Amino acid sequence: MSRYGHLTWEWEEGIRSYLHPMMFALFYKLLALLRLDTPCVMIKAPRLLQSIFSAVGDLYLYKLSFALFGDGVAKWALFSQLANWFMFFCFNRTFSNSLETTLTLVGLYYWPSVRSSLNKAPSGSRKWGLALAALACAIRPTSAVTWVYVGLLELYSTHDRLRFIFVELIPIGFVLPVLPISLIFAGYSLAALEERGSRNGEKKISSCICNKWPSRKQLAIFFLLASNIPMALYMSLIHQRGTEDAMNYLSKEAAKGKVKSIVFLMPCHATPYYSTLHNNLPMRFLDCAPSKGMPAESDHFMMDPVSFAVDFAKNWSHPSHIVLFDSEERHLKDFLVSHSFREVRRFFHAHFKVDRDLQASVVVYAMTDT
Repeated sequence: MSRYGHLTWEWEEGIRSYLHPMMFALFYKLLALLRLDTPCVMIKAPRLLQSIFSAVGDLYLYKLSFALFGDGVAKWALFSQLANWFMFFCFNRTFSNSLETTLTLVGLYYWPSVRSSLNKAPSGSRKWGLALAALACAIRPTSAVTWVYVGLLELYSTHDRLRFIFVELIPIGFVLPVLPISLIFAGYSLAALEERGSRNGEKKISSCICNKWPSRKQLAIFFLLASNIPMALYMSLIHQRGTEDAMNYLSKEAAKGKVKSIVFLMPCHATPYYSTLHNNLPMRFLDCAPSKGMPAESDHFMMDPVSFAVDFAKNWSHPSHIVLFDSEERHLKDFLVSHSFREVRRFFHAHFKVDRDLQASVVVYAMTDT
């Protein structure tokens, strides 16, 4: 491993599990042993590994849907998942709940009481289900809420599997792990439209040139694709990309020896960190660890950027670069100029605000003699 980085307060307090990052750490170690640990590979490798986990989740969504309702529903449930913009946006990201989602789908597939008596689970599947449930809870303790609902099935027999999946699980409120379960419901509805069309002789009519009007199934598919594909592309390729573009730029500049140290005057964890820079340089971002009676550094900065920056500069080791959002830049321009910084790059970030003022761009400042 690189032997440098930053350990946030959650790890120091022991409130997060090491299991999830350990998987990526082992992958990083393998890349280092193969001498493939270049900045570009180190940036892409975790995403590649997570995409494999996501593919397993897609496979087991199909298998779970097939076990519950048969092939007709399973293929449309998989279509609904692949077409869903939120799954496209989140499932391939290296969030712990992305892996939790995959483990939940695989665990549900092996959980016997979810199935009907006509479609029994393979022998020994309960052990697999329990093991996967335990692993999901070890990675994210909140996963226990989902598995408590599943465990309640052991206390009574249910024939209405669709009601269990859609009504009992969805109110939990943990969107990503249960969203694929709700998409089985979407697959069920599309399969019902297809079956209705087949009973009405849709196949013959749809092949007729004189037929002007699309079927309900075709309209539903068109609506799903038209409403999800643009959103998936926008959220994945355009929205809030500035922080990543800025770090990619700084990584290249650091490789040329043009970066000595970096300060991020922005909310904590707003940018990727050493995993993108892949260079052992001093970096500092604003802390957001909870403290009694006092606002965290990040909150203090957002409330009054100028006074915070003035106090902060009294104790800093003068950085070669400062990164901040344009929403704070307009307050700090005079401060930056007075400390001999000039703008070197500006990266588009967002068209609309999410949880704060509009952060339209990420700005990189450098010392004038750098």
